[in-house]
Amino acid sequence: MNNLVRVAVDGPSGAGKSTLARSLAEKLGYLYVDTGAIYRTIGCYVFRRGLDPKDGEAVAAALPDIRVELAYGEDGLQRMRLNGEDVTEAIRLPEISLYASAVSAHPAVRAFLLDMQRDLARRNSVIMDGRDIGTVVLPDAEVKIFLTASPEARARRRCRELELRGTPEPFEQVLKEIEERDWNDTHRAVAPLRQAEDAVLLDTTALNFEESQAALLRIIRERGGA
Repeated sequence: MNNLVRVAVDGPSGAGKSTLARSLAEKLGYLYVDTGAIYRTIGCYVFRRGLDPKDGEAVAAALPDIRVELAYGEDGLQRMRLNGEDVTEAIRLPEISLYASAVSAHPAVRAFLLDMQRDLARRNSVIMDGRDIGTVVLPDAEVKIFLTASPEARARRRCRELELRGTPEPFEQVLKEIEERDWNDTHRAVAPLRQAEDAVLLDTTALNFEESQAALLRIIRERGGA
């Protein structure tokens, strides 16, 4: 592996994976890969086409028309491109979350994106976050972490994020969507969300961002990833 280090961070929606993984990747000089954004990009295409995200045959038939690209700006942030269009902001709309969860359950979609994700880890030291990184995408990653928090804590964080973006949603609605996505992610037939046997569990319910970041960094260093 030419001394490359692969850090797999899995966990449910809203656990803070993306924000924490991105900040630590910058601190450690690793490439940050948000796989959730990749699936959101597929979900965005399906949403725009008016397709049923749960119709596996329809979604699979659309894949040849989809070109997903990752780009990194000078700030190190991952930008998502869908057929040449920057959709980094569009894929964060609430309705895209459920579409992303639905399309990610299809074997054809996961196979379509698997090589892209693994290739990034073959060429770079990475912190990659998602739902099945430690169990499927990078099962031999040097460091595996399962990051979680209570549904209520995740809903509160999501509400604050939406408010900052100028697209507020009621807490009850956000909580319902998170619980629905949790159920979908943990009950899908292909690569369901679960903690890898050799992953370290980190519950951030009672931790703020700085405390969560310090805990995550400590685990990475203890496992020899930094």
